[in-house]
Amino acid sequence: MAQVESKDTKVLFNNKLIERLSRTHISIPITLFFIYSAGLLYWSVTHTALAVATTVTLFFVGLFVFTFVEYLMHRYVFHMDTYTKLRKKIQYNFHGVHHDYPKDKDRLAMPPLVSLTLATTLLLIFRLIMGDFVFGFLPGFLIGYASYLFVHYIVHAYQPPKNAFKTLWVHHAIHHYKDPERAFGVSSPFWDYIFRTMPKRGR
Repeated sequence: MAQVESKDTKVLFNNKLIERLSRTHISIPITLFFIYSAGLLYWSVTHTALAVATTVTLFFVGLFVFTFVEYLMHRYVFHMDTYTKLRKKIQYNFHGVHHDYPKDKDRLAMPPLVSLTLATTLLLIFRLIMGDFVFGFLPGFLIGYASYLFVHYIVHAYQPPKNAFKTLWVHHAIHHYKDPERAFGVSSPFWDYIFRTMPKRGR
């Protein structure tokens, strides 16, 4: 995948309203996910028979599961094979444009309407599968996503920090600028170790 080093942006939609709705400041979806998660946790405490310890355990399970989903989505959906024109268009709109314009801060997260729709869809699906357990699990999953958005944003918006985030900054920078077929984990390199997609030494 070609890399266009640019701080500019790219218009994806001819319709000005849709183009505007495709952009968002990173703080909006992160705030929405925290509020949504807090509401679910409150409901768990006040309207279910789940013990606090069970809710806390489910929260961390959801957080861990998100890191796995993040890895799979990044590797197999955002970097899908583009052997048809349709798949090429979908891949580019989903993720390719981000590789071409990595400094475009307005496209580092899904817009608010899409974020809320996704969270509610997951709530309905997981409720059918998990019952009341969803009120502990989904908040962890959504906070995992919010954490991913935060890490992804600071990696692209700021210079390498002199703290623990530097490892994640370097890891994701390798994915963008050296080897787009490795280093798929953004919030954590854990699954890159498991599936052997860690960047090769010396590259």
